Amino acid sequence: GKSLSLICGALRWLKDYQDKQKAELEQMLQGKTAESNEEKENQSGNIPAELDWISEFKKKQEVDEKNQKIKKEVETRLKQEAKLAEMKKSKYISIKRKRAQLESEFDDLMKGATKDVKEQIKAEIVETATGTEGPDGEDERLILADYTSDSEEKTDGSEEEEEEVVHCTKIYFCSRTHSQLSQFVREVIKSPYGEETRVISLGSRQNLCVNEAVKRLKSLSLMNDACRDLQKKSTGKKDTSEPKKRRVGGAKGCPFYRQEAIEVFKDSALLEVRDIEQLAMLGKQMKACPYFGTRKSVPEAEIVALPYNTLLHKSTREASGIKLKDCIVIIDEAHNLLETINNVYSTEITGSQLVRAHSQLSQYEHKYRSRLKAQNLMYIKQILYVLASLTKALGGKIDQVPDKQMFTVIETRLWTLNNFLFHCQLDNVNMFKILRYCQKSMISRKLHGFVEKYRPEIVPAAEQEKQKETSTSSLSSFLQTISGKGPNPSKVVDAVVNDDRREDFVMASPLMHIEGFLMSLTNADKDGRIVVNKQKLLSQSSIKFILLNPAIHFSDIVREARAVVVAGGTMQPVSEFRTQLFQAAGVEAGRILEYSCGHVIPGEQLLPIALTTGPTGIPLDFTFQNRSQNSLLDELGRLVCNICNVVPAGVICFFPSYDYEKFVYTHWETTGVLARLATKKKVFREPKKASQVDQVLSGYASCIQNPSGSVTGAIMFCVVGGKMSEGINFSDNMGRCVLMVGIAVSKHELSRTQGEDGLPQCKLSTRSRW
Repeated sequence: GKSLSLICGALRWLKDYQDKQKAELEQMLQGKTAESNEEKENQSGNIPAELDWISEFKKKQEVDEKNQKIKKEVETRLKQEAKLAEMKKSKYISIKRKRAQLESEFDDLMKGATKDVKEQIKAEIVETATGTEGPDGEDERLILADYTSDSEEKTDGSEEEEEEVVHCTKIYFCSRTHSQLSQFVREVIKSPYGEETRVISLGSRQNLCVNEAVKRLKSLSLMNDACRDLQKKSTGKKDTSEPKKRRVGGAKGCPFYRQEAIEVFKDSALLEVRDIEQLAMLGKQMKACPYFGTRKSVPEAEIVALPYNTLLHKSTREASGIKLKDCIVIIDEAHNLLETINNVYSTEITGSQLVRAHSQLSQYEHKYRSRLKAQNLMYIKQILYVLASLTKALGGKIDQVPDKQMFTVIETRLWTLNNFLFHCQLDNVNMFKILRYCQKSMISRKLHGFVEKYRPEIVPAAEQEKQKETSTSSLSSFLQTISGKGPNPSKVVDAVVNDDRREDFVMASPLMHIEGFLMSLTNADKDGRIVVNKQKLLSQSSIKFILLNPAIHFSDIVREARAVVVAGGTMQPVSEFRTQLFQAAGVEAGRILEYSCGHVIPGEQLLPIALTTGPTGIPLDFTFQNRSQNSLLDELGRLVCNICNVVPAGVICFFPSYDYEKFVYTHWETTGVLARLATKKKVFREPKKASQVDQVLSGYASCIQNPSGSVTGAIMFCVVGGKMSEGINFSDNMGRCVLMVGIAVSKHELSRTQGEDGLPQCKLSTRSRW
């Protein structure tokens, strides 16, 4: 009911706002331009309306500008609505014609007769993933372009074109997982506004990519890099002197990344409400990329459903084409919004990443020194100095392998930002200019391509001058060795997917990750802290930035949006959001409105109990100092077994973290608690990989629906804030009892919640202390 209430209320306001804009346009077209409030007051009162000609001209100019703005917005929206209405009226005839034409061209490209074309496309994906490049002129794309100083910086014409795209007033709906967004889209279809509302869902390449060769790379980092490289090849210039079929068959790039097909996909996606899975299926059917097609649909959509991170992270928000000005932002399941913002902007880098990035960048600078301009060389030297200083802060050296640098003292120190920069001797470095250079020059992508091609090793600086460059990567050589006779594309793709060392390849060029940490150093001193963690080896040591003030990154959303709605079923205490998020972001207390209502389940059907002792009287003290004691874990095991003997169907047991869940599970496996549980309930565990969640949930549901023998159901070990911490997963028999391990409730809290019968009432805070 919560989602449906949000949908109906927000869409009703949106429709009324659109009607108001139409009425204003009609008045303007009829010459009934609205006068300003001050002029109305002057006419109705005794205040003289005689004003000098300067003030009169200024007021007239302000009214004209306002009316022109309204006229432009409404006319644009009316054109969009007329276009969509025409397509609906023609029952997709125009789209079907274009679609048939595009499918014919796609079939010519991917015909079974042209088997070599498919192999070539797979080979191009492998080139992107492994770095095997052609011999002629490939280094040109690795060279940094000329970089002008800040005073000489010029605006690119492409950016101006992007700014001309007009966005209609819309609703941005955010939730934590893609399954919740799919549920929201289904609720929109049920609502009275489902047929007349334009809805689009945004997702990552893992959810929306339809190129099988790219999807088989599995790793999101590899998929992003492969997609960007194929995108550049798709938009590159082609030789028009060759016959059409020859050019199509020999074209490089993704066959789904075609602008005309993406435009047709955009129009079709807005005609009907679809969730992420349906959009991906539509893209596959239309032979168009749904990842870029959904982003093309954002300006004309009335509702945009997107995950938390896409909205909260500023660079991701801008890259997705999201404009919040005069729009409504609804954040559902916002009980962990503060923690989410802190996690998004908290970054950690290791000593191994710093040494590897310094070695790679220094070798890149050495190889292309004669081809780089002085401005590029100056900034590269500054980046190398920053990397060396951060490595020195960990006590390491940049010219030695991090796995061989050992420390005698293991310590963890907490620094303020200013003290850390002063300690690293970086207080005189303009980090904003370095970050602007990294963004404009895209040096991290250039370096990534350099690493893919040459795979430079970590070597001392003195040996880099003598090092002989090679164009064959070690990963390519490895793949060629295991394939037998050279790079068969299909076998190479499988090798990239199944190679155990692919995670090392994903982080082969860590400069882009380090740029995120450098961005963290630009925060105010009071908004964050630096934790320097020194371990036995430099490769295990790390520097972490912890954000303490989420309001600084949420203030952009509050400032740009017309209204921000924060909703959830477990929002108490609301004072956290009021003080730490909105008021800290500059919102006046009078603008913050609160609304809450009772639970849909009657209080007499709920029994919340806070247990302070176990069956044998041992205190259930899950503080950090005591939670690993064997006596406590044995007592918890006896408690869970007793509950499983009494409660039918499904039982869910939540732990504070994945590590603690694994620790308890291992202990119970050794002591025989799991064997006792198995006599009554089949044991399931929450997986860390999102792709395995549906499989585990289906097995859990099947065991509950079809009990056999003495087994009365199943028990699921989950993690708070994990992939299964939503009520939608455990309805009815799926969750007859919920155990929360690790919540510390004081006696005072417990006494305040007891009723006349001595049992705890339904007033226990759902956000008690861990």
